[in-house]
Amino acid sequence: MTKNDNKGLVLVISSPSGAGKTTICKKLIDQVDGIDLSVSVTTRKKRKDEIDGKHYFFTNKEKFRKLLKENQFLEYANVFGCLYGTLKNEVVSKIDRGTDVIVDIDWQGTRQIAKQLPKDIVKVFILPPSMRELENRLGKRASENKENFKKRMSEAKKEISHYKEYDFVIVNNDLQLAVDQIKLILFSERLRINRHLTLNKTIEKII
Repeated sequence: MTKNDNKGLVLVISSPSGAGKTTICKKLIDQVDGIDLSVSVTTRKKRKDEIDGKHYFFTNKEKFRKLLKENQFLEYANVFGCLYGTLKNEVVSKIDRGTDVIVDIDWQGTRQIAKQLPKDIVKVFILPPSMRELENRLGKRASENKENFKKRMSEAKKEISHYKEYDFVIVNNDLQLAVDQIKLILFSERLRINRHLTLNKTIEKII
């Protein structure tokens, strides 16, 4: 049975800031075939090294609100004054073609997607080895001032408190091990009966 015979899935990966979520997502894209990263729409200003349509779809608040009114998002959020949203059509069209989609969002966004795509979502939560290690990782970021650092640590604790809402929880003590564990989850989830679009025909041939 080939991957094209399967419906794709939405692999949601959440974690507090600094737990390694972004790096894990990039490694999964590099190491696994048939998987793509969801590109969010945002009102945040484009940074120097970012490419529109690759890192984000950059827009203004007026256009964002128009998309929201038209029910174009699977989920959306206001993060530090900037709006972010996951386009429904972009994700659904990919999983209908058999491509898995990684969505990098928080617990609130995960809840929104779970309501719209309950049979297609697989939820993974990434934990840091300890709060001290998380403090070290955030403290090494040049962009973190003292006030922002404290705010992120407070948000991290709130984020972690929602771990029970996820299907799987992984402690990122070893980066490649964490990636390998998520790959095992992904490969197993691809084998679920409801994702095999041609399973009935396969069974008919066998019997």
